[in-house]
Amino acid sequence: MGTIFSKIIRGEQPADRVYEDERLVVIKDLHPQAPVHLLFIPKKEYATLQDVPQEELHIISEMVEVAQRLAIKFGVADNYRFLTNVGKSSGQTVFHLHFHLIGGRALGSMA
Repeated sequence: MGTIFSKIIRGEQPADRVYEDERLVVIKDLHPQAPVHLLFIPKKEYATLQDVPQEELHIISEMVEVAQRLAIKFGVADNYRFLTNVGKSSGQTVFHLHFHLIGGRALGSMA
C-alpha cells in the first residue's frame, strides 16, 4: 500500500513510538484530539477493519490487550475511547488499519 504508517513501520518516517512488538506499533498522534492520543497500527497492512481475514482477527484482540495496558500506563484506564474508522465517509484518511486510543479529558457524546 505504501501509506505514511508503512513508512513509520519501516523506520523511514519518524514517530514517537510508545510500544512495539513483532506485529504492532503504537505511536503518539501528531495532531492529538486529547492529552492522550495513541495510534495502534498493525505491521501487516490491511486497508480497513473489513479487510482483516477471519483467520487473522487475532490482531484485533492483541491490539485491545495492548490498549488496556497502555491505558493504565498513561493514566486513562477509567476514561478513554478506542476506535477505528472504516471508509472515507466515516473519516478514515489513512487506508492502513489503525485504532485510536483517546483520553485524558472528558470526551462527551459522539452523536
